[in-house]
Amino acid sequence: MTPAFTQQAIVAVGQIMRLAAREIIMPAFGRLGPEAIRCKSGPLDLVTDADEAAERFITTRLRDAFPAARVVGEEAVAADPGVLAVLDAPGLVFVIDPIDGTANYAAGVPLFGVMVAAVQDGVTVGGAILDPVTDRLALAVRGGGAWEDDGHGHRCGLRAASAAAPPAMTGMIAWRYLPEPWRDAAPGLIRTMAGAWDYRCAAHAYLTLVRGVSHLALFGRTQPWDHLAGTLIHAEAGGYAACLDATPYGARAAGPGLLCAPDRVGWSAVRGLLEPSL
Repeated sequence: MTPAFTQQAIVAVGQIMRLAAREIIMPAFGRLGPEAIRCKSGPLDLVTDADEAAERFITTRLRDAFPAARVVGEEAVAADPGVLAVLDAPGLVFVIDPIDGTANYAAGVPLFGVMVAAVQDGVTVGGAILDPVTDRLALAVRGGGAWEDDGHGHRCGLRAASAAAPPAMTGMIAWRYLPEPWRDAAPGLIRTMAGAWDYRCAAHAYLTLVRGVSHLALFGRTQPWDHLAGTLIHAEAGGYAACLDATPYGARAAGPGLLCAPDRVGWSAVRGLLEPSL
């Protein structure tokens, strides 16, 4: 029988993330020269020397702490897409986003995060999101709840926002990468909501969701390093998420976009506002 992924295990993962932030990510923040920043697929899809160094650091420490585990990192996949096949392997796999919100990080904007998910036999069993600027760390294990560690020995439970109708909802709408016809419908949704924004950072979108200070997040891209940790923490905090075609989100999700809401009823109401363009 495969051993359960425990709260102690995700806490250990979080400590590795904090070390990477303290030793690599924060010392380089605001100090990157042009030669340390490169474009991948476009002007907002960047990679920096700090991304790559942090991913190497986290990968090495995870392999030391969990010798039987495999690791999938965003930058490793960018260099070799074949690395994604590891997600189909049995056993424990860690999925790393070393710096989520790299465009913000490279511009000196303090809205970025570190995300790590633990996937056991294809199922997400652990998630961690770190805000390196504040050192606040959101953690969850499947079936074990979600909580935040403030970095000073204080721990509190996380809870998604209370149920609300779309006109009372606030949240992040990342419409740029939505496929049509969903992208065409996004402005109508924004006009309906009480407030909408785009942090250019999934990590901070999830942190606001699981702290209950926003209701909604709509994402166009569904890469595993951007969403596996966040969707698990959100679910353990009481929220509901699915791809826009109503299929579950997971390591190999192929649905168009991803929608998060406080509950299934709210999710359905928001998706219904996108329906007229379909």
